[in-house]
Amino acid sequence: MAEITATLVKELRERTGAGMMDCKKALIENNGDMEKAIDFLREKGIAKAVKRGGKIAAEGLIFDAIAADNKEAVLVEFNSETDFVAKNSEFIAFGKKLAQTALEKKIDTVEALQQAEFEAGKSIETAKTDLIAKIGENMNIRRMAFVAAKEGFVVTYSHLGGKLGVIVELTGTPTPENIVIGRDIAMHVAAMDPRYLSKEQVTTADLEREKEIARKQLESEGKPANIIEKILIGKMNKFYEENCLLNQEFVKDKNLTVEKYAGSLKVLSFVRYKVGEGIEKKVEDFAAEVAAQIKG
Repeated sequence: MAEITATLVKELRERTGAGMMDCKKALIENNGDMEKAIDFLREKGIAKAVKRGGKIAAEGLIFDAIAADNKEAVLVEFNSETDFVAKNSEFIAFGKKLAQTALEKKIDTVEALQQAEFEAGKSIETAKTDLIAKIGENMNIRRMAFVAAKEGFVVTYSHLGGKLGVIVELTGTPTPENIVIGRDIAMHVAAMDPRYLSKEQVTTADLEREKEIARKQLESEGKPANIIEKILIGKMNKFYEENCLLNQEFVKDKNLTVEKYAGSLKVLSFVRYKVGEGIEKKVEDFAAEVAAQIKG
């Protein structure tokens, strides 16, 4: 058998994009034959999976799970390259498994979730790589949230078939009536996308930035300085009404704020995930990509 040198392993890694240990194993299994090792990795799906790692995964779904007693809830954003794959039954089953595993094991970071057991002897990260190789498209566990109610209960809400997910934490007990209120508020969060829970959460930097923008607008309109300061008070109140959940008009009743709709319940926190938000999607020239693949 040919000697399996570090240089040989490095060359195989550069040609396939596979991991160092996978490359070393492939060379050992094929007596150091580079081309056979490449075929070995391709057959195993390893090279294909890792080469896909550079593709932008900005589609996908938000998966949620909630405990039977409404004390804990989870959101997981699981991304794919295309919406087509996000509708794949295996992709959906995997995403549901992610959320349920996080809930059952009380996992609160993506890193810990990736290392959690998917099935006997296989981690979630390994199972994900296998799924990438099988479907032929990059996938990514982008982010997750685990919320445990400290003094009340939690509710979840899924919108647009999983394109958007929300968790809301409230005080009180999870009676059927309170759960309805909680879900209504979660639906409001999905629809209105508040930036903050309350006025107290607005940072000084954010507030000053909004004031400065409004001040320059008013100055350009020729308003005198003393009048500008008075107008700014009203504009900042409007800012709170538009951006703070508790101050927003409730979507189901414009005569109420969310805080008033909640009544005796107090909204403690919320999490809102929308698939792909914040990811810069790569615009590809499909014809050029196909040509490149044929050439390669």
